[in-house]
Formats: sequence, C-alpha cells, structure tokens
Amino acid sequence: MAKEELIQFEGLVTEILPDARYRVQLDAGHEIVADTAGKMKKNRIKTLAGDRVTIEMSPYDLEKGRLIFRHKDERPGGAPGGGAQRGAPQRGQFRRR
Repeated sequence: MAKEELIQFEGLVTEILPDARYRVQLDAGHEIVADTAGKMKKNRIKTLAGDRVTIEMSPYDLEKGRLIFRHKDERPGGAPGGGAQRGAPQRGQFRRR
C-alpha cells in the first residue's frame, strides 16, 4: 500500500517547546505544533523563534506537523555573527594544520 501524500505549508516559528518541538504560525493563519525531522536532527540544524520554516503535515491530522526545512535568513544587515561587519579579519585569524 502506498504512503499517503503529505501536505507542505510555510510558516513562522513563534515559540520553542521542549523535546525539539516548535509552535508554528502558518501563512494560512493556523497555529500548529511541529517536531523536528530526522535529517534536521542528524545534520544539527538549529531553529530559533522567528525563523521561516517549511512544515510537512498528514491530511488526517492537521494539528501536528514535521519541520523539514529552515529557510535562509533574509534580514538586511548581513551575517548573523556580526564579527565580519566590524572589520575583524575572517581569514588568517587561526592557523590551520
């Protein structure tokens, strides 16, 4: 028997919950609880409140979902670390072996 087709939505993480769960406000206006997909756990992709994400949901249960993708940060202002903006040297700071 074939696996049921999953529905994908985009949304915004509003709250971080325990056990790798997140409260996500979908673009359609609904609010759901989503857990992290295995590939995101394996690759140690961190998700913070305010991140844009893609959610995968079963058509049978529209209250829960699986967070499968975190979109790149599109905020103006550059790097998330902020060190490269102040003129700190990015390369040559540490010696490679």
